[in-house]
Amino acid sequence: MNLKFIEKILIVMFLLTFGIIWYDFYTFSQPQLNMNPDLSYSRLLEYIKMGWVKQVDLYRNNRLAIIEASSPDLGDRSQLFRVNIPIAASQLIQKLKEYDINFDAHPIPQKNIFIKIAYNLLIPFIFITSLIYFFQSSNNIPGFPNLPGGPGAFFMNLGKSPAKLTESTDDTSFDDVKGIEEVKEEVEEIVSFLVDQDKYTLVGATIPKGVLLVGPPGTGKTLLAKAIANEAKVPFYNAAGGEFIELFVGIGASRMRDLFVQANKNSPCIVFIDEIDAIARKRGGGYGSTNDEREQTLNQLLSELDGFKENSGVILVGATNRVDILDSALLRPGRFDRIIDVPLPTRLGRSEILKLYAKKLSLDETVSLLDIADKTAGFSGAELANLLNESAILSARYKSEKITKKEINEAFERVIGGIAGLAMESGKIKTLIAYHEIGHALIGSILKNHDNVEKITLIPRGEAKGLTWFKSRGDARLFTRAQLTSRIITLYGGRAAETIIFGKPEVTTGASNDIERVTEIAYKMVTVYGMSSLGPRAFIKLNKTRQFPYPPKPMMSVKTRIKVSREVHRLLKGYEKIANRIIFENRIIIDLLVEKLLEIETLESSDFYNLLNQYIILPSK
Repeated sequence: MNLKFIEKILIVMFLLTFGIIWYDFYTFSQPQLNMNPDLSYSRLLEYIKMGWVKQVDLYRNNRLAIIEASSPDLGDRSQLFRVNIPIAASQLIQKLKEYDINFDAHPIPQKNIFIKIAYNLLIPFIFITSLIYFFQSSNNIPGFPNLPGGPGAFFMNLGKSPAKLTESTDDTSFDDVKGIEEVKEEVEEIVSFLVDQDKYTLVGATIPKGVLLVGPPGTGKTLLAKAIANEAKVPFYNAAGGEFIELFVGIGASRMRDLFVQANKNSPCIVFIDEIDAIARKRGGGYGSTNDEREQTLNQLLSELDGFKENSGVILVGATNRVDILDSALLRPGRFDRIIDVPLPTRLGRSEILKLYAKKLSLDETVSLLDIADKTAGFSGAELANLLNESAILSARYKSEKITKKEINEAFERVIGGIAGLAMESGKIKTLIAYHEIGHALIGSILKNHDNVEKITLIPRGEAKGLTWFKSRGDARLFTRAQLTSRIITLYGGRAAETIIFGKPEVTTGASNDIERVTEIAYKMVTVYGMSSLGPRAFIKLNKTRQFPYPPKPMMSVKTRIKVSREVHRLLKGYEKIANRIIFENRIIIDLLVEKLLEIETLESSDFYNLLNQYIILPSK
């Protein structure tokens, strides 16, 4: 049936029905008379006793009276009044007879045949037509573009899978996955499972039911899943964990069940659930309907994985960056048989990722992708793509035909520190900020185990009034005690410069983030790394993401906590003294560096070290 035609019929029918109801109400519900405002029933009785009432007409089963009356108050002119008669007022007719007042009781007017037909046929017709339109409308539901249905279809499709089916027709392949070669080798074997099953079944091997990709956001987990499906030339079901959860308990389980029904019909295929932690959190950790819904959805997922036939060709790929909160039942062999770590790319990996994204950009010959890789330690693939995109936007803004180092550096600073603000006007605060930043830079340069300075600036970015960048020397995932100590002392450099130059009463809140970071490092040195006088013992258990648990679960008594707190305090006080001593001993060179920084507002690495090397012999790094 043509839905547009139904819409037009419904509009006409609704307008016609509204007109009939309006006509019925105003024609048959009340007399059409010009009259004065309502008169109260008690006042009517007074008028009757005074002999002022001449005629009474009763309507609506004697519930409404239209009276003709005259009184001295009205100049003895006859006028019409409307009176609502209470249900309990049954003596009115007797009083009218008693005082010999003319009255007439009017029956309720009968509806004509047209009104009866309208009520008996038109309204049911509209109701039935509305239902047809409600359930046959072909508008897509927001959030479920693959499910047909208008407003009514939302309810009809509540239990349907939200996964979007993508045939392997895009160009995503393993060639597009860069920077994680060791991970790529792992997932390439999954393609082999799907393409050449006989190779494995011949020796009695069982194809994995599930593969869990674990890693920080932006490292390429979704890209890997798409590449697997495309390389294997199989359908790809893509859904987010949060799409299964609804307010109504049981909807998530129904959607999960429907997803695997579809997957089994289209096997071999890949089912990818991103952010799977949304439905696979550890059970029993909360209360309420939302938690019940999540647990039912997880139970259904576990049931579906157990119900897989061996070598069915359906492989579940999950992705998360919170593996520590996943239910242990999901992670056992037979469900997620393989757990693959997708780490942040190394320097070489970042270089490969940058080469991939740079193919679409017009880069100047002076731009070195290796230099960009050096300064972007800790960046994910998505962040590297964003960095190059921001550089391209800046290049277009400056009407440049190619992306130069200037745009790359500006985009890097923007991504790390935020949008640049206006330079501060000269004054005491600006001078104090300059000493603060030079304090960081000087100590970081003097300490052998700290990174070199890349840039110092007084241009505000985000909440920071000034910034000092250090150039990372690599992608070390292990840190020595000397490196952690150097980092703490360097972080104290800003507060130390404020204290030595301006005195303790003039120190500012600018070092709040520095103090927070040194406290965290020192606390881990004592409680996790065993780098203190308390010995090589762990007092806090980190989760699998190497972060402090929340809420913290200390494995120590109150007495031991006091010892830990005192040890952290002792370490930090000692490192603060070292920072103060370095600032005090190098006051002259600090003043010269601050003077130069205030003059030009930004000191590049070369300018900083050219000036510093004239007065200090720096250690080789």
